[in-house]
Amino acid sequence: MPNSADNESTNTPLTRFLGPRYWPVWLGVGCMWLAGQLPYRLQLAVGRVIGRVAQRVIKKRRRIAARNIDLCFPDYSAAQKQTLLKRHFESIGIGLMEMSLGWWASPARIAKLTAIEGLEHLQRAQRDGHGVVLLAGHFTTIEIGGILLTRQIDIDAMYRKFENPLFEEIMRRQRSRWARTVIKRGDFRQMLRSLRKGHIVLYMPDQAYVRQNAVSVPFFGHPAPTNTGTERLTRATGARVVPFLPMRKYDGSGYQLKIFPPLEDFPGPDKEANATRVNQVFEEHIKAAPEQYLWIHRRFKGAAGVYTDEE
Repeated sequence: MPNSADNESTNTPLTRFLGPRYWPVWLGVGCMWLAGQLPYRLQLAVGRVIGRVAQRVIKKRRRIAARNIDLCFPDYSAAQKQTLLKRHFESIGIGLMEMSLGWWASPARIAKLTAIEGLEHLQRAQRDGHGVVLLAGHFTTIEIGGILLTRQIDIDAMYRKFENPLFEEIMRRQRSRWARTVIKRGDFRQMLRSLRKGHIVLYMPDQAYVRQNAVSVPFFGHPAPTNTGTERLTRATGARVVPFLPMRKYDGSGYQLKIFPPLEDFPGPDKEANATRVNQVFEEHIKAAPEQYLWIHRRFKGAAGVYTDEE
């Protein structure tokens, strides 16, 4: 279970966020709490409605998602691509509801929604004292998936910086409830420390990087800037790389958490080959649940002619 004393030591008092500029965030958090109390299937229905509204409203992200789908699924018909786009935005809306569920539902309630396959791979990977890079993509199910997994085994998780400091504080606190250690996104040294302690670190390196720690390798057959962090972490610590896929079941009964065997002979000597191998893991996971992947991100950022200037 998480070491709450360590996580709470960095809390910022919420009394600092009582000014009018934070009222909309407090209202949104209140709505999330209420959403977390709804019956599960009603949450799914409400999430789909939220997603359909978002598809109409956030036009820029809709264009990005459509372009990504065009590139990654060239064999789909126009109708299939439109269906996938619609289901994707519905999945985003459901993901917001799942965040509410994971943050505020009782452990007993969410335990009933959970099926885990392959937990022994994580347990076996830790037996020799090395850390584990729990390799996951940016799926709309990743928040609820991480929460559900920690009911079975301790993991360290990351959180990102938000423009609104109140939401960032709430996000960090909520992840502190279920993660043994919370690591600020980009804090590579803390990740190394966690892995050297033998911890499991949930790591999602699949979004585009254009800095020096990236290489351009294929993603669904197209050159994409790809983070080399997985290789660097494992080479520096001897950690095992264990792929993780949290999937929302299509029958509305909950979640299937799939944990795969550690990658064999990783990392190899070639940086591009290692990055390609990581991308291949994500491709296989995406094919299993394409609408649940986060397509609204500019995955091919920097590649000429992929996105318009407005995107």
